[in-house]
Formats: sequence, structure tokens, C-alpha cells
Amino acid sequence: MPKLTVIIPTFNEEAYLEDALFSVAFADEIIVVDSYSTDKTPEIAKKYATKFLQRAFDNFSNQKNFALKEATGDWILFIDADERVTHSLEAEILETIQNPKHGGYKINFPHFYMNRFLYHHSDDVLRLVKREGAKFTGSVHEKLHCNGSIGKLKNKMLHFTYKGLDNYIQKKESYAWFQAQQQFDKGKKATWFHLFIKPTYRFFRSFVLKGGFRDGVPGLTVAAVNAYGVFERYVKLMLLRKGIQ
Repeated sequence: MPKLTVIIPTFNEEAYLEDALFSVAFADEIIVVDSYSTDKTPEIAKKYATKFLQRAFDNFSNQKNFALKEATGDWILFIDADERVTHSLEAEILETIQNPKHGGYKINFPHFYMNRFLYHHSDDVLRLVKREGAKFTGSVHEKLHCNGSIGKLKNKMLHFTYKGLDNYIQKKESYAWFQAQQQFDKGKKATWFHLFIKPTYRFFRSFVLKGGFRDGVPGLTVAAVNAYGVFERYVKLMLLRKGIQ
């Protein structure tokens, strides 16, 4: 029977990690790769994880690729500490890796915000892959690559990503610095188009095209903060080009 390794990157996730670990207890191997948390994350991880690794954080891809080299399973499932594998998804994963038709599988993530799941604000993300040939690229919003074709699982992954509006905005601002640095390193410049048209389109795409309006006030809030995140990215790119950090 093919073996499954679960990889969970962490940093100060004491409030979320234990439930995540419980939800993947069915895996043959659980690897937690920690960025030197200062809370009880290491203590919690060591109770349940097969391997507990620590590595100074530089970017998301390097962190996950580091853990990937330590994995021994035939298949790898990547989850974050604020995500949960349901029993139905567990059963589907185990059935899939026994009779795979693809080299990797996307999973749908409806986001949880303001005490409700936003089914019109969800993403299909490649998370389950064969270990051989798997790797991440990109420093933020990293991309997972695998050998072979990509399918999609039917059951959803629960994602408790929104820990309050302040946390959500801070997360967007943190990502904006990473994204701005990426573009700065590539010689990109911010224009008025990037500052105004792209954020406007991001709001329109999230709230209208993806049906976020059906999620009420939470859908409106998410669309607005997503647009703000795009705006911040290009403001920070301008600051980097002026030598201000």
C-alpha cells in the first residue's frame, strides 16, 4: 500500500496546530517544519509529529522543499496549521493514492470568515502529489510542481485562514512585501495602471465574477481586502525602487 506523508509548515500556531495534527492522524508520516516559533508550537508538534524540523525562514518554497527532502512517503499532502482534513476528504485521499489516475490532485478550499464558510470565495490548490519530482518554486504564493497530469478531489479542505480583520490585513501587507521584492528583483516598475486598475479588477473579480456578493458582508470584506493587498504590493514596489523599506 502506498504511504502518505503530511507536511505542515508552522510559525507561532499554538492555537491551530493541534486540531490540524488530529485531522491528519491517518497519515503514515507527519512532518512539521517550524520557523523557530516562540510560543508552544514546538511542544505541540513534538507530541504528534513523526518528525519535527526547525529552519530559519527565508521564503515559503525553500521551507517546504526542505521538509520535502525529509519525507519518505510515496505521496505528499501539504496542509497549513489552520486547515483541516475532513473524514470524507481523508477517505477520498486514501482511496486516490491506492488507485491514482494522476500525478497530483487539487483540493478546493472554501475560506472561513466571520463565522461562516465562503463557498463563493474558494480556491482549487494543488496539495496532494507523488513525492518523486515534487518541488516548490516562488518565494510567496509558492507554486507546487509534480510529475504527470493533475486531477481534482471532490471533497473540500476546511480552511480557517481568517483570524479576524486585523490579522487578515496584516497578512496581506506581509505578502505584499514579498511580492514587491520579487518584482523588484525582476526589474519591474509600478505604474498608475498597477496602482488603480489592477486593485479595482481584483475587487471586481472576487466580488462579482467569483460570486463573492452571494456571501454577503463577509464576501464584500474579503473582496475589499484582496484589492487592498494588490494596491499595497505596488506601493511597496515603488518604495523599494526609491530605496525605502
